[in-house]
Amino acid sequence: MAQRIPDQVSRIYRLTGNNDTDCLDNLRMDMGSFARLCYLLHNVGRLSDSKDVKLEEKVCFFLTVLAHHKKNRIVKFDHVRSGHTVSIYFNAVIVSLLKLHPILLVTPKPVDDECNVARWKHFKGCLGALDGTYIDVQPPLLDKPRYRNRKGGISVNVLGVVDRNMDFVYMLPGWEGSAADGRVLRDAVNRPNGLKVPNAPYQSIRYHLDEWCEGSRAPQNAKELYNQRHTKARNVIERTWGIMKWRWAVLRSTSFYPLRTQNQMILCCALLHNFIRREMEVDPAEAHVPDLDPNHRNLYADDQPADDEFVESVGPNHEWSAWRDNLANDMFTDWRVGHC
Repeated sequence: MAQRIPDQVSRIYRLTGNNDTDCLDNLRMDMGSFARLCYLLHNVGRLSDSKDVKLEEKVCFFLTVLAHHKKNRIVKFDHVRSGHTVSIYFNAVIVSLLKLHPILLVTPKPVDDECNVARWKHFKGCLGALDGTYIDVQPPLLDKPRYRNRKGGISVNVLGVVDRNMDFVYMLPGWEGSAADGRVLRDAVNRPNGLKVPNAPYQSIRYHLDEWCEGSRAPQNAKELYNQRHTKARNVIERTWGIMKWRWAVLRSTSFYPLRTQNQMILCCALLHNFIRREMEVDPAEAHVPDLDPNHRNLYADDQPADDEFVESVGPNHEWSAWRDNLANDMFTDWRVGHC
């Protein structure tokens, strides 16, 4: 008599070996991408089979939690495993995946003279766009006041930087929700090998896209035109946060993991985002996401803290300001010629 196929093996085959649609719906990637992820986790992240649990099943535990924010008791029921087994290997995959960051974090390419993309061609040398978002967390009770953001939620303040293709090049999670955006940005800038932030919009000048249109509401001077083009370019980070939160349900609601684990999960979501966009010809999440994530915060909005809370550059302010002024004036001159 043929031996019965274990329930666990049958479920993993249904998730990862049946068809791409089921794999996408459940794990947010197709079968080929899942196989390549397992290969990287084994060969680079040093994740391996254990006596009773295959590597592929461990990865399924992990992706199921991120994609659908299923609790441990649901995952253990679905996979016919104990809660202890799910917990142990969930954390093992986190450790393994974080080892892939040198491979999965993207090295951005600056905008060059050959660029003809309307929103980027004016910013020669630009590497990408940055902005922050709130991710709900569950800190210890006594720490909750520090994590309460200005919207009243309990969250961490996460800074993300993406390139023109919506791939993450830098991420800094972990700051309390009450932390001012300028403080988070300063921390990123001042770390060893930290973030470089040379270029910001003009303060107290129209910035949001809906503030401009043709005619009397068109840009009236160099600073307004610069801000209009700046906000069009950095719309890429707003859309990226929207895609991230659509793809990974764990980012859309409070999780009850230890705070350190929650911050690691945020980093893992960014690494997997890059992996999926690299491995799949078409990112299926893009079709489901509007241009702006409603939870997204614009660090450059006028309702942000005063100038002393805002980091404009990592170099001397007068040098960067002069460079920005020259760029804005060149833009405005070209724009006026084109509108004559």
